[in-house]
Amino acid sequence: MRQTRSGAIKAGLYILTVSMLIYVVVYMSTPYMINQPGTAESVKPMVSIQSGDSQEEGTFMLTTVSVSYANLWMLATAKLHRHAEVVRKEPDRNEREYETQQRYFMNSSQSNAILAAYNKANVGYNIVSQYVFVIGLSKDNKPKGDFQSGDIIRQVDGQEVTRFDQLGSLLQAKKAGDQVAVVLERDGKQTQQQVELVPIKTTDGSQRAGLGVTVGELRKVQPTDSTKEVTFVDTRIGGPSAGLMFTLEIYNQLTEGDLTKGHRIAGTGTIAEDGTVGEIGGVQFKIVASEREKAEIFFVPEANYKTAKAKADEIGSNMKLVPVKHLDDALNYLASLPEKAS
Repeated sequence: MRQTRSGAIKAGLYILTVSMLIYVVVYMSTPYMINQPGTAESVKPMVSIQSGDSQEEGTFMLTTVSVSYANLWMLATAKLHRHAEVVRKEPDRNEREYETQQRYFMNSSQSNAILAAYNKANVGYNIVSQYVFVIGLSKDNKPKGDFQSGDIIRQVDGQEVTRFDQLGSLLQAKKAGDQVAVVLERDGKQTQQQVELVPIKTTDGSQRAGLGVTVGELRKVQPTDSTKEVTFVDTRIGGPSAGLMFTLEIYNQLTEGDLTKGHRIAGTGTIAEDGTVGEIGGVQFKIVASEREKAEIFFVPEANYKTAKAKADEIGSNMKLVPVKHLDDALNYLASLPEKAS
């Protein structure tokens, strides 16, 4: 009997030790993230226009960086991956806030891509604000209400809120300590709460009253010709860096002919309404992803060219790197590109 009890205790301790080890190595969080090459994906399946020209023998590809919250096992093995990079997480930012922020950047990027393409193709449009939502919670003056990243702010003191400036106007005459009624929408359900306003520092050093959250505004671009409305598929990809490639695909569908001319064209870069292409992060990972997908051409923001060229040389890539500062730079290059032989 004693031997049986002793064996059971040993077995129990063994199971407990293994369970704790698995938890520490696999599940316990660390203050690090791991960046690696992500994907180079065709943009065409993500974008549709009812009256658009769907002819496209080649492909425009957006590129991504794979970002993972690291556990101990991932940290230990990261050095074995040639293109992996370990970075510290931003303090006090949780995974939900990060994902909400990335989705907001992507939505803004898509809106700007539509605007840049419409402006270039001379398509008339109106901009409609849809709602204001919570991106994250203030680290300096934490909110005194129940807020989460992704919450939609529907009303403040009985007034509907659809634009960022409306929220500012409603709180302008308030002071810290005042109570306001806030209607939030979370996961499709609306709730109302009384929220005490907190002091918020402004850029000029003064203070104003606020909710203690950072917010974003979701806008929709509506063309005057409804058949030219752009629809995006939800891809779960985040960030602003696909702007240029979205714009090229949208413009390609809005105009006759095929801008790709049969080539596999990858790229990256933010886009502004006026077509300005902006710098991005992680270009070295996107070069690797594009090489894996046999891209022939890579559009890179001029500010990222040196880093992109160094990575392309390191991996022995034959991709043609084309530095761009504006949408016109990319379009002019494509105009001079010969048709690819079948």
